[in-house]
Amino acid sequence: MKIGVLTDPETASGYRLAGLEAITATSAEAAARLSEMILSNQYALIAVDESLLKDPNRAAERTMRGRSAPVLLTLPNLLAAFSGGGDAKAYMRSLVRETIGFDIKL
Repeated sequence: MKIGVLTDPETASGYRLAGLEAITATSAEAAARLSEMILSNQYALIAVDESLLKDPNRAAERTMRGRSAPVLLTLPNLLAAFSGGGDAKAYMRSLVRETIGFDIKL
């Protein structure tokens, strides 16, 4: 079983460089591509770019019925988050705080 990432074409190359299998889609076709990935039975984990699907679990509800795998994970789209000139450090700090419950300062 593999890890797959459903993302936009611009971000896909970064995931591929990290050794992950990246499947590209537009927002309009994301739900269908996610269903194809689930039905292929090739993936233990599918990470979905939130700019394509805000709630992949809800989008794949019917397809996932009766299945325990794959696990679906929503990934923030960092390109979209910082294209408006946002503060990367503040964003990462808030992401860490939400995930583990407190700030870490290095």
